[in-house]
Amino acid sequence: MKFATKAIHAGQSPDPTTGAIMTPIYQTSTYTQASPGEHKGYEYSRGTNPTRKALEDCLAALENGKFGLAFSSGMAATETVLKLLRPGDEVITGNDLYGGSYRIFTKLFEPYGIKFHFVDFSNPEIIRQYLNEKTRLIWVETPTNPTLQIVDIRAVADLAKEAKALFAVDNTFASPYLQTPLDLGADIVMHSVTKYIGGHSDIVMGALVVNDEELYNQLFFYYNASGGTPGPQDCFLALRGIKTLHLRMKAHCENGRAIAEYLKDHPKIERVYWPGFSDHPNHHIARNQMRDFGGMISIVLKDNSLENTFRVASSFKVFSLAESLGGVESLLNHPASMTHGSIPKDIREKVGVLDNLLRLSVGVEDIEDLLEDIEQALAK
Repeated sequence: MKFATKAIHAGQSPDPTTGAIMTPIYQTSTYTQASPGEHKGYEYSRGTNPTRKALEDCLAALENGKFGLAFSSGMAATETVLKLLRPGDEVITGNDLYGGSYRIFTKLFEPYGIKFHFVDFSNPEIIRQYLNEKTRLIWVETPTNPTLQIVDIRAVADLAKEAKALFAVDNTFASPYLQTPLDLGADIVMHSVTKYIGGHSDIVMGALVVNDEELYNQLFFYYNASGGTPGPQDCFLALRGIKTLHLRMKAHCENGRAIAEYLKDHPKIERVYWPGFSDHPNHHIARNQMRDFGGMISIVLKDNSLENTFRVASSFKVFSLAESLGGVESLLNHPASMTHGSIPKDIREKVGVLDNLLRLSVGVEDIEDLLEDIEQALAK
């Protein structure tokens, strides 16, 4: 089954009671049992719910995986993976990382004796320097947030297997439409479903997809025991969003390309981060492991004053200044003060997250309106 067909049909079938084409919202906390332990696969909605199960099966199909788990947020999904670790374990992760991931790594799990190495993943061989018998997990984003570094998933997967470590890929920026890390050797794929998968800025949700049944059972235990699971209404909205994922991603990529090309030689722009450029670091890897280059772009303004950056950021009319990304509407973000504010200034600046860097999530509006909006904002 091809991607568009899976997006519309995977995990879903007409309701057997009414024939409803859309999966019903099973707004229930519990389920009747014929006798103790004799039920229809559902006992209590913290652990399982038919609407959520349809979503999880659909997500697994989109990632070419076998098992999916939906969470109340991307951070709940991330935390569940980290619960596989024990004091003394070590994690190798990227030095360009979503601020929320950095916060949960350093503030929540480091105090429990988990050691995190923040490494430049541009050359996978650098990772080898940090591998040892305590390495339990390698965690990467690709493209990274916000400088859009590209990590060679297959090469890192090989290193993880050598070390007998789990390998997790945060696939939020790409979505399963653009890349499927399990096919390249990853053990776990994580998504902030809030972003491209949901696509309409109306839910907060996360997900994990795996192929290994034993790993799935471990993750499911924490998922059920801790209860960071989404309600059926949000699952319904996510399923509805997924049905147009392939159409939206085509538009995001098309608009993203046009805006990146427009900005590349703009007199007020110092640098444009977009993996579709031939001179973008590891562009050749992006070309091989991704199906297109997405709608995420980061720019560095030539005027590096914070005053100018805030003036530009506040001058957009079609782009909205807001956190998050991946919705149909175009969003603008100032990572240093917003999504990456939890990362110390000296650490984030080492990887290019400067005060004059802005991140664009290019939506699916008319491209002429978006270009005009960028031009008038930069003119300020």
